[in-house]
Amino acid sequence: DGNWISFSWETVIKFLATVSLGAVGMGVAFGLVSYLWLGYIFNDTVIEITLTVAVSYLAYFTSQEGADISGVLTVMTLGMFYAAVARTAFKGEGQQSLHHFWEMVSYIANTLIFILSGVVIAEGILGGDSFLKHEENSWGYLILLYVLLQFSRIVVVGSLYPFLHYFGYGLDWKEATVLVWSGLRGAVALSLSLSVKQASDTSPYINRETGFLFVFFTGGIVFLTLIVNGSTTQFVLRMLEMDKLSAAKRRILDYTKYEMMGKALEAFGDFVDDEELGPADWPTVKKYITCLHESEGERIHPHAASENDNNVERMHLSDIRIRFLNGVQAAYWGMLEEGRISQFTANILMQSVDEALDLVLHEPLCDWNGLKANVHFPNYYKFLQTNMFPRRLVTYLQ
Repeated sequence: DGNWISFSWETVIKFLATVSLGAVGMGVAFGLVSYLWLGYIFNDTVIEITLTVAVSYLAYFTSQEGADISGVLTVMTLGMFYAAVARTAFKGEGQQSLHHFWEMVSYIANTLIFILSGVVIAEGILGGDSFLKHEENSWGYLILLYVLLQFSRIVVVGSLYPFLHYFGYGLDWKEATVLVWSGLRGAVALSLSLSVKQASDTSPYINRETGFLFVFFTGGIVFLTLIVNGSTTQFVLRMLEMDKLSAAKRRILDYTKYEMMGKALEAFGDFVDDEELGPADWPTVKKYITCLHESEGERIHPHAASENDNNVERMHLSDIRIRFLNGVQAAYWGMLEEGRISQFTANILMQSVDEALDLVLHEPLCDWNGLKANVHFPNYYKFLQTNMFPRRLVTYLQ
């Protein structure tokens, strides 16, 4: 049949590698250039946001129309590059404004993608030239595809479980179960299917019916995973007992409630002594303040409970380490905003904390391992450390 064109496995693999890896390279390239550009912008939120929007659109159209690779994957890679490397380029209020702006854009884009996909699917099913008339088993294939996707996730996670368990974060079987069940498909898959649908209108390699089936099956899988998997994920977490707070988190929560209760009682006492409010019936007022009902009787400080030598073990030392490292990272952010360290230095420090956070479950608290490779001392420092020179002189020279 002259309407069909066959491709070899080598051609298909080469095409997929070019489209995917080329998109990753293009995203990293645009991210690197924009990151260096952001280094010349100081505390100008509008220009920073405008630059990120312009770079995103430029990266998409350059990849999709110019280089003939996936523009969606390019923008995804660009966003991942910003999150991993360029996060220190946005400081203070600029970072918060950027986050809120892209959160709003993401919400609008997701809404438009879902609406557009629904319109395309409804038109293909209910339109006069219904594509499903020629594919009577499409609904059955959709259910079968959903089951196969769940099975494929089980196979992939199960085959990689030994590596995920012993390396990296140390994935356990409960987390692997949630990883399998909560694998939702959303706006990215729908946008890719819409790209295929658009290309099928003019492409000689794929007809319009096949382009519609791409959107139909992708939209159906998204719907099923959101309705079935999404609505039952909380039940799965409860069944696996993963929604319970650890002893350390409960202790911190109790301490927070204790402090908030103290502030509430202090504020209530100030109102009682306020001459401008007049002789109010404060016992009646107190009845309508539900948070003060728990203040009846003697309040016990959470840290006043009996403790034994194994208290640190019960509180889960990893939770304490995580909170300490988060405080260290917050201090680094403060130094960056004050201009005491550069963006490059801040990136190294942030990365060292991230690496230490990954290892809190298995190794003692230490973020020096991530910094050691980036700290270099001149060779003459070793010579100065000898006892030949006074300590004050060595300190002055260093």
